[in-house]
Amino acid sequence: MERRSLLQLTMLGISAGALGSTGESARQLLALALNDEPRDVDDWHLTLSDHLHALRTRSPAQVSKDMMVDLIAIKYQSRTAKAEDKTELQRVTAGLSILHANALTRLGDHGAAIQWERTARMTADASGDLNLRLMVRCEEAGYGLYGQRDLTTVLQLIEAAEHLAGDTPSFWHADLAGSRAKAMSLLGRHDEAKKALNTFVGYEGKDARAGIIPALWTMSQAHFAESWVYAHEGNESEAGRAREIVVARTRDYQYTANVQLHEALCTVVNGGADHGTTRATEILTALPPTQQSQMIIETGKAVLRAVPVEKRDRPAVRELHAALTSGQNRTALT
Repeated sequence: MERRSLLQLTMLGISAGALGSTGESARQLLALALNDEPRDVDDWHLTLSDHLHALRTRSPAQVSKDMMVDLIAIKYQSRTAKAEDKTELQRVTAGLSILHANALTRLGDHGAAIQWERTARMTADASGDLNLRLMVRCEEAGYGLYGQRDLTTVLQLIEAAEHLAGDTPSFWHADLAGSRAKAMSLLGRHDEAKKALNTFVGYEGKDARAGIIPALWTMSQAHFAESWVYAHEGNESEAGRAREIVVARTRDYQYTANVQLHEALCTVVNGGADHGTTRATEILTALPPTQQSQMIIETGKAVLRAVPVEKRDRPAVRELHAALTSGQNRTALT
């Protein structure tokens, strides 16, 4: 039994090196392979919530390793599941896949993240659950904003998802408008960004939010988009108001660091290159190495890009460049 189980793990493409030096992941996988009792649906839903909490509070490298255990477990269970259970297992697989893509995006492993985003889309489509199909597409577009994809491609993803959502106003249209607002800010198209932002922030509908992952949507996300858009424009008062709300409400270390970097960005946009880049360096270097995610690094790069060309040789700017390079290297090695 043990030999056959280990062979099955090998056939799934899992190597000892990929499972960490402690062997804990291998132990969990073997336990799963030897366990004849499948998990029930409620347990799988709880698993999704646990991984989301881990993403917001723990190292993305550890989250990715832990999530692979459950992705393999659900693949096993799906092979032998009853017909009436397969759709729900597809829904859970789509949820796990998009969360895994989030962890990989935080690690800067964009190629792998895009593959898992594709898996999430295909699995969600197979389930026939429109809310789930839209959820994974909203998340995919959002991840693309952090250096993962060209902004033209991100806008194409948004348009395709809007077409799928249909013409009726909905939460999903509002969520996609938030991603559009961020993309337009990165392109320097601030009026268009604010127009899209108003659709996101002002949406009052009561329709489905995150469906299979209820805690995925938080009230701070719209304010995070406000912080992003107004910081890129240089509107200190509005960016500051939004930032304070996010810091007070969020449980995700990444949101906190990024809105602080938005403040530094706003300072640079308004002419304070030295002060803004110094503040950005302080924020980055104060983070524990396990929290210096690629999403935070990309926000730091936005601060650097906002510095006028003639000021990029200043000591404070060079220090920020060094901090970003160091952080990116640490993320790649995590």
